[in-house]
Amino acid sequence: MNVVIQKRNKTTEEGVSFPALQCWNPVTKVATIAAEFSGRRVSCRIKIADLNKKYKITTDEPMQSITNYRTEIESVIRELISKKSFEEDGSIMISYDDL
Repeated sequence: MNVVIQKRNKTTEEGVSFPALQCWNPVTKVATIAAEFSGRRVSCRIKIADLNKKYKITTDEPMQSITNYRTEIESVIRELISKKSFEEDGSIMISYDDL
């Protein structure tokens, strides 16, 4: 698993912050962005197929698309958290329809 560290920890007016953590799982082909909400870490996952469908990215650099579209993806995450769209394990799964 590749972990990419970015220098940012932005807290929004909704109480959601985004620490400098994101990673790529080459086995499941899922990117994960960390969010913090109500004092806990929330793993927010998105499949490469959904990223490709939405942003027409190449699979060579999946995390580059996360970097390029991070502001838009964070907005989607905020919305899903506000709707309490958590999975059983407490994570958020971002689908193409969410984007």
